[in-house]
Amino acid sequence: MWSRTDLRAHGGPAGTPDGDAELAADDLSTRLRSALDGIEQAIVICDVAGRAVYQNQAAGRLLSGRSGDALVVQAVADATREALAGARPERPLHLISPVRRSLSIRAFPTGEPIDGAVAVVEDISERLRLEAVRRDFVANVSHELKTPIGALALLAETIDGETDPDVVGRLVRRMGGEADRLSRIIDDLLDLSRIEANEAPSGALIPVAEFISEAVASRQEMAEGLDVTVDVVALPTGLAVAGDRRDLVSAVANLVENAVKYSEAGGTVTVEATRQGPLLTIAVSDRGVGIPARDLERIFERFYRVDRARSRATGGTGLGLSIVRHVAANHGGSVRVTSVEGEGSVFALDLPAVSLPDTPPREGASDDDHD
Repeated sequence: MWSRTDLRAHGGPAGTPDGDAELAADDLSTRLRSALDGIEQAIVICDVAGRAVYQNQAAGRLLSGRSGDALVVQAVADATREALAGARPERPLHLISPVRRSLSIRAFPTGEPIDGAVAVVEDISERLRLEAVRRDFVANVSHELKTPIGALALLAETIDGETDPDVVGRLVRRMGGEADRLSRIIDDLLDLSRIEANEAPSGALIPVAEFISEAVASRQEMAEGLDVTVDVVALPTGLAVAGDRRDLVSAVANLVENAVKYSEAGGTVTVEATRQGPLLTIAVSDRGVGIPARDLERIFERFYRVDRARSRATGGTGLGLSIVRHVAANHGGSVRVTSVEGEGSVFALDLPAVSLPDTPPREGASDDDHD
């Protein structure tokens, strides 16, 4: 630690010029220590011999007996040694135990009043994770857009010079399908971007029956095309969710679409909404292919697909469940899934429920149905 003599001038008792200078130096030393302790980065100051003479609170926490600290201490010592030789080293340090961490260690020489070097250690794990997410996102977007664009180019080349009306009609329909797929990808990207930015949706009360019915209706044509029935269980009346209608419709619609896509022809998707204490639970269930246990924790990631071949056949973008997760979080809720491979899945969207004003109690309703 710094001593009082580190930053003060030699002087006499308080009340004399030298004494006043000593008090001022003491006050400055205290302020500097307080300022350094408020910095998130770990800071270690070494003297000309390479001995640590000060570390702030962040450095104390970083070097407080966890596995891997010996590596950090050695890396800091190496960096300060180079700084004392006049260099300004900067190096990463990747630790895998007890938790995976990535640190950036920088050092530079100092002058008066403390000749030596300063090492700054910063945890860059989150920054690297976000950079990896951005890289993956750009790569995935490029791949997803390239597929329909490539198909459109190929179909356009094939149709050029074709004179058979039946062939031309078939190719035109395929081009329309690829254009629709491209449009869905772009719409989903825009929706996800908008929803991620909308951390505090409006507090308008949206009746549950309204936004669920609207969501189901928006996917009805797709379900009929795949020979899947969407069965909506009697929806609760007098209940609402405070939030953004467009986002709530999008979340439920994506759950319905996901269930329909992974159902077999002739299957049924069930949509049900019930109140459980303060929460409204919207459950969308199917008897489709189910989800392998190894994939359950990743299905809400952008572009993650359990069955890529099936998703491409049905035109999925891989963004729907990510949109659901963000909508749930923005509305103070959550989304969860239970699934058995080969038997089907149930996605449950939990949202804070609000009773609509001036709504008479339903006959036979339990106490939990009302605030």
